[in-house]
Amino acid sequence: MVAAKAGSEQPWLADAAAELAGQSGGVVDVVSADGVDLEAFSTVPRSEAAEPAERAAAAIAERIRAAGVEATPHTLSGPVVRSVLLFAEDRDADVIVCGGSTRGAVARRLLGDHSIQLIRRSRRPVLVVTPPR
Repeated sequence: MVAAKAGSEQPWLADAAAELAGQSGGVVDVVSADGVDLEAFSTVPRSEAAEPAERAAAAIAERIRAAGVEATPHTLSGPVVRSVLLFAEDRDADVIVCGGSTRGAVARRLLGDHSIQLIRRSRRPVLVVTPPR
C-alpha cells in the first residue's frame, strides 16, 4: 500500500513502490486522504479538499501501472494518518510505503510529519522513501 501526499507529485515514491511490488509479485493500493476531520469546521468543502488527494493517488497509481504492476487509486476522507492506518488494517496491507518529508527540521517540528506519525502508530511495517537529492 502506498500513502500519497495530496497535492504533491512524488515520482520517486511510485518508482520505489513499483519496484518493491514487482519483486514480490504484489499489487498496490494507492491512497491519499483529504485531511478534513470535520467538514463543518473546515475552511473548504470536503469535495474541494478531496480533489488534490484524488489527483495524487491517480498519478502515482498510473506511474506504478506503467511499470507493469497492478495499482488501484483510492481517495480517503478524514485526517491523513488515521485514514491511512484504518485503510491498511481493512486491506490487511503487508507494508505501508510513504514519502519522507521535504520540510526542514523546524517546520517538521512545528507542523508535524505524517511519515513519523505512521511509524509511531502503525502495527504494520512502514517504509519511508526519501526524495532524491
